[in-house]
Amino acid sequence: MSALTAKVAEPAPPPPPDGRAPKRRGVELTLLAGAVLISVLGHLYVGLATTGHLPRTARHYAGGLATAALVAHLAVRLRAPYADPLLLPIAVLLNGLGLVLIQRLDATTPGHLTSGDQLLWSALGLLLFVLVVAILRDHRVLQRYAYLSAAVALVLMLVPVLFPAVNGAHIWIRFAGLSFQPGEFAKILLAVFFAAYLAANRTALALTGRRLLWKLRLLPGRVLGPILAIWLLSVGVLVLERDLGTSLLFFGLFVIMLFTATGRIGWIAIGMILAGLGAYAVTTFEPHVHGRVEDWLHPFASIDRGEGPGQLAQSLFAFAAGGLLGAGLGHGQSFLIGFAAKSDFILATAGEELGLVGLAAILLLYGLLVARGFRAGLALRDPFGRLLATGLASIVALQVFVIAGGVSGLIPLTGMAMPFLAQGGSSVVTNWIIVALLVRLSDSARRPRPAHESQEAAA
Repeated sequence: MSALTAKVAEPAPPPPPDGRAPKRRGVELTLLAGAVLISVLGHLYVGLATTGHLPRTARHYAGGLATAALVAHLAVRLRAPYADPLLLPIAVLLNGLGLVLIQRLDATTPGHLTSGDQLLWSALGLLLFVLVVAILRDHRVLQRYAYLSAAVALVLMLVPVLFPAVNGAHIWIRFAGLSFQPGEFAKILLAVFFAAYLAANRTALALTGRRLLWKLRLLPGRVLGPILAIWLLSVGVLVLERDLGTSLLFFGLFVIMLFTATGRIGWIAIGMILAGLGAYAVTTFEPHVHGRVEDWLHPFASIDRGEGPGQLAQSLFAFAAGGLLGAGLGHGQSFLIGFAAKSDFILATAGEELGLVGLAAILLLYGLLVARGFRAGLALRDPFGRLLATGLASIVALQVFVIAGGVSGLIPLTGMAMPFLAQGGSSVVTNWIIVALLVRLSDSARRPRPAHESQEAAA
């Protein structure tokens, strides 16, 4: 056992000297071609299933998606040649599947077409992906702007309070027919702040403080105070806005990054206790959240009252109707969920029309995206990069868990958007920025060291 422990504890071998590490850009291009092909075939199939003929926009759709993917690939090839070859193809495939599902739902909701807007937001997201990869040459530059990132994040979260609530939450800014959710960008900025602060204070966080219980140490206020204050302010603002999903996301991000920085499992236990207490308090005193919890506990109560199935009940019916292989694209009834079918509940459409097999494939794509983000973090040599990669991958993982759990009845609904898949311009754009940062981080992780650095590391 001791030998096995010693083997596990050994650090990873240093990267090979410059010139011997494969770049895998050909693999990325091949996977991108497959992702574009799957998305285009889905677009054609939806057109045939809903209208009986091929969509007239098929040629423009295929050409636009292929061009955007090729431009993104060239940006990675030229600016981040050692980046993980799976990150960009997974993001393109998920985004393409989202466009297909939204196009399918548009066919049964002619008065509320959103696929065109989603396509424009996706193009903007890919443009920002290219800009981030091209301009940000070293991720460590972001560490200099830790407190500025925190300040901008708090401002972005405060602004929607001044605007009317939408579906019970103050998280949107509506102007000139466009809607914008600033909190989506705040999560990236807070991840940068948490990573920078924890990297600068990791030794104090791990070793200092008065022992409280077993291996848990009560950290001094001068160490924990700034990051705790920023976190409390952000969560307080989100509770004021009734944005339960993003509050849960920020709380989980804070706990995960604190545990990653300190290596102390006691922070996970404290996080679970605080999450339980906070959830009980918000559920008890906030009517909007209380209503969602009641819907979760009694999803079929509206049917018993003769009002027909609510959104969660209809979502469960959609999953049940999908079975193993699904009803086929364009042949489901998940549009009966209502206005949230393209956003909060789009996973129900995937479950009904693609079945358990298709839904599992989508969730595996998300799992692979998160795993490659964690892998990049483990391979990075600087603490800030490790924490930032872990935080960004955790954002995606937490979003998928919260949304998939909500629409399947595992946890109460939170009103978040499924990354890349659901309708939501702010969500699509920010998730493309997250992928761009992970591409940059993975390039730094996989980039070989110069020969003299490799010899020093080996020594």
